[in-house]
Amino acid sequence: MNRAARAIVLTLAAICLAAGHQVQAQDPASPRPEGRGLRTENPSAQGSHILVIVGLSGDSENAERFHRWAVAIVDAAKDRYGLPADSIMYLGEDPARDPARIKGRATREAIDAAVSRLAAQSRPGDRVFIVLIGHGASATGGARFNLPGPDIAAADYARLLDRFAAQQVTFVNTASASGGFVAALSGKERTIITATRTDGERNQTRFGEFFAEALATSDGDMDKDGRVSMLEAFTWARRRVGESYERDGQLLTEHAVLDDDGDGKGSDAPGQPGTDGALARTLFISAAGSQAAPGTDADPELRALIDARRVLEDRIAALKASKEKADPAQYASDLEQLLIDLARTNRAIREKQKQ
Repeated sequence: MNRAARAIVLTLAAICLAAGHQVQAQDPASPRPEGRGLRTENPSAQGSHILVIVGLSGDSENAERFHRWAVAIVDAAKDRYGLPADSIMYLGEDPARDPARIKGRATREAIDAAVSRLAAQSRPGDRVFIVLIGHGASATGGARFNLPGPDIAAADYARLLDRFAAQQVTFVNTASASGGFVAALSGKERTIITATRTDGERNQTRFGEFFAEALATSDGDMDKDGRVSMLEAFTWARRRVGESYERDGQLLTEHAVLDDDGDGKGSDAPGQPGTDGALARTLFISAAGSQAAPGTDADPELRALIDARRVLEDRIAALKASKEKADPAQYASDLEQLLIDLARTNRAIREKQKQ
C-alpha cells in the first residue's frame, strides 16, 4: 500500500471512529464492493447465547456483589435484548441463592456440560458470550479462575472454546489475574476481554461491575444507536474503572484489555485504526431475527439503515481479517469504500433518529 493510500484509509477510519457515528448515508440498496472473503449473510438470522459463571466469592460481601453483577447481565439478556430462556445460562457458587436464575453450581463438570449444550444448540454464525465473575489466580500451570472444587485453567477454557468452530465467541473474564487468558484463548472469530493486563495483577477487580452496568443500561451505548457492542461495553467499563479508583484516591491496580484480531495480544485502547476492536464493534447480544436497535420496528427506513450498517461492519471486520492475504492496493480500495459507506450510513441513522 503506498503512502497516499495508507493516509486516505487511516484518515477515513479515524473519522468514522471519532465522529461518534455522526455522518451522511447513501441508499443502503446501492452497490457495495464485495472485496475478498467478505461475509454477506443476513445478520438478522444470527442469534446470541450467553453463559454467566460466578466462581468462588470468598466471603458474603463478595458473594452478594458477584451475584448482583451476574443478575444484571442475565436479566438484560432476557428483558433488554430478548434472548429466549434456553439461550441464557447462569452457573453460580450457590444455586440456592437464586433458584429461579441459577441453573446449577459452577463446577468443572457443570461448566463442561453447559458449554456442550451451547455448542449443540447454537447455529453457524451465532454469537456465544461467556462471562466469568469472581476471583482468579496465577501459579504453576498458568492463569486460572477459582471455582467450587477444582479450578479451570486458561488452557482448559481454550479447549472448551474449540467446540465453537462455526460461531463468534466473546469470552469475558472479569476476575483478578485474568490477563493470562488472552494469549491462551485468542483466535479467529474470538473476542477476548480481561479485567487485567497480566496475570500478575492479582488485586480484586471492579471491571465486572461496570461491564455488567454497560450491558444492562443505556449508559454503555456510547454512539446512542440503542444497542451496546462489546467494544462499547469494554470501553465504557474500562473508563468507569479508572474514574472509580481516582474518586477513591487509590492507585489503579487493574488494566483491562481486549483482543479480537487473533494475535494473542490485548489492547487497552481498541477501536483505533490498526488496533483491536474491529470485530468487537460488530458484536451485540440479540435474539435471532432482531439485530435492529430497540424502538425501530415502527420505522422501516430506520431499521433498514441499521441493518445496512450491521452488514457494513461485518464486511469491514472480515476484510481486516483477510488483510495478510489480500493484495495491498485492492485492500486499501475496498476498505476506503466500506468506510465511506459506513460513515454515510451512520449519518443517515443519526438524522433519522433526530426526526
